Amino acid sequence: MSTKVIAGKSIQVNDEGFMLNPGEWTKEIAAEIAKEEGIPELTAGHWKVIDFCRQNAGDGKSPTLRTITNGTGLSTKELFTLFPKGPAKKVAHIAGLGKPEGCV
Repeated sequence: MSTKVIAGKSIQVNDEGFMLNPGEWTKEIAAEIAKEEGIPELTAGHWKVIDFCRQNAGDGKSPTLRTITNGTGLSTKELFTLFPKGPAKKVAHIAGLGKPEGCV
């Protein structure tokens, strides 16, 4: 466990950079993490997925890719367009949630 300054706030993160306390998350933090993940700007489509994940996180755990596609009505292809190279892991990171189970 370590501390990282994101959007001017000290945040507790694990060794992979995932936030340990989802309650510390803000939209400003999400925007900064998105930039680190190669997403320069969060659009309405991004926020739809992020908000869904935050609302459906059980004990700070991110929903699975299947849960996200079913819950948002977006296809897996659309999620890969919004969050390239591993949408479940990227959206969990941006949304301030734990790493999804089954992600490498």
